Amino acid sequence: MGSVRKASAWLGLVEDNDERYYDDEYAEGTETGTGNQAWVTDPRVQVAAETAEEQDRRIATVTPDSFRDARAIGELFRDGVPVIVNLTAMDPADAKRVVDFAAGLIFGLRGSIDRVATRVFLLSPADTQVVAGEAAGRKAGGFFNQS
Repeated sequence: MGSVRKASAWLGLVEDNDERYYDDEYAEGTETGTGNQAWVTDPRVQVAAETAEEQDRRIATVTPDSFRDARAIGELFRDGVPVIVNLTAMDPADAKRVVDFAAGLIFGLRGSIDRVATRVFLLSPADTQVVAGEAAGRKAGGFFNQS
């Protein structure tokens, strides 16, 4: 796979044909709601309950259908809420516009953007730290290294 194709796949603009990471036995389950979720502005934008808002521990999930829904992403991010943007329901041209819009948001507000999955991104405000890597308390050698 060429570097341009890899970059496009990383941004979620083209299908990632690399089969190394897919499990054939994966069955997609049905989504279940908890009933305690608050809806903001649009039913496609979910934010945690008011107690989380009081403690400033909210993460929003946005699944836009078109570029018009980018405003909800911008408003949440501007308020300091980390936003998970799921672009799987969009056509590639509009998805690219939303990624460009998100790049402008993170540049203007000094945030960061991380790819979570194919066509799914995490926008983090400047005061939010994203921790990735090994689980806490796990040694570098791992469980099977018994030397």
